[in-house]
Amino acid sequence: MNTRTVAQGVTMDYVMTVGLATNQAGRGFVNPYDVAFSSDGRIFVLNHCDSARRNLMRVGIVNLDEEYLGEFGQGSGTGDDQFNSPVAMAFDSQDRLYITDELHHRVTIFDASGKFLGKWDTKGAGDGEFNGPAGIAVDGQDNIYIVDQHNSRVQKFDTAGKYLGQWGSPGSGPGEFNLPWGVATDTAGDVYVADWRNDRIQKFSPEGLFIDSFLEMVTGDGQFHRPSGVAVDSQGNIYVADWGNERVQVLDSAGVFQINLRGQATESKGAMDYLNVNPDEKRTREISDLVPNLPPHLDTPHHISSQTEPYFWGPVSVRLDRQGRLFVTESNRHRFQVYQTG
Repeated sequence: MNTRTVAQGVTMDYVMTVGLATNQAGRGFVNPYDVAFSSDGRIFVLNHCDSARRNLMRVGIVNLDEEYLGEFGQGSGTGDDQFNSPVAMAFDSQDRLYITDELHHRVTIFDASGKFLGKWDTKGAGDGEFNGPAGIAVDGQDNIYIVDQHNSRVQKFDTAGKYLGQWGSPGSGPGEFNLPWGVATDTAGDVYVADWRNDRIQKFSPEGLFIDSFLEMVTGDGQFHRPSGVAVDSQGNIYVADWGNERVQVLDSAGVFQINLRGQATESKGAMDYLNVNPDEKRTREISDLVPNLPPHLDTPHHISSQTEPYFWGPVSVRLDRQGRLFVTESNRHRFQVYQTG
């Protein structure tokens, strides 16, 4: 299988897949929504969980050798170390981890060992208040940008929780939002927002001045259907979790389409270990068609991805680590795929 995807100025090499579904604490993921990277290279995985496994809402910690390094969080509840609908997370320069929870209307802060440090949890529409916080990003100056989903805005804070400003209002015009979700910053400090229901990515200055918008709803290259996540590399290339189209799209710094990535997953180490001790399931898998030809009435992104194991299914988040590796978190397949960008 060719694992390299190339376009003018952009190269993506498939590296690996990490994860497997689980019904218990420990190794494995349950509907992961996001990843974050501590300064020592550990990978923190936010388990959102479906309604039947809410007790497994937690942050798991792994590395690229798929070693299980621990976890924290005590499932669903109102406690300081519990969640209701955790969405996204990001580290600051001091290895403090900020986690948004859209149904608790709060941001919870932990250190890299999982110790609770504090929370911002006032529900409302005033300055520094939240109504369904979703995406979160921390820039190079430790400014924290939080997508305040149901208030149709982005809010900016310092690491102590001091409110620094906001922008946005309901609508579809420049600088307006309709259920915004993901957010990222670039090396210049500009801010990119995945404007979910408006099917576009918007770009702003650090002060919230509108700069540009990248495209509207369709299924063609460079067009989006319910984008949920965004990341920007050091060259300004823009990576979009095109959730409704079950793919990741790559744009250059001007917003020009470069790559359409459907996914190239292979078996994770965790999955192989599981199959090796469950021979009946392994034999069933070996005779299964994991890349089937579907009938015309099922020729939709959702149906194709749900039946084609290497493809993304529910790509909700994209994140870049310090080595320029792109992590695509797939909620529906309980895993993330890793690509080296260049």
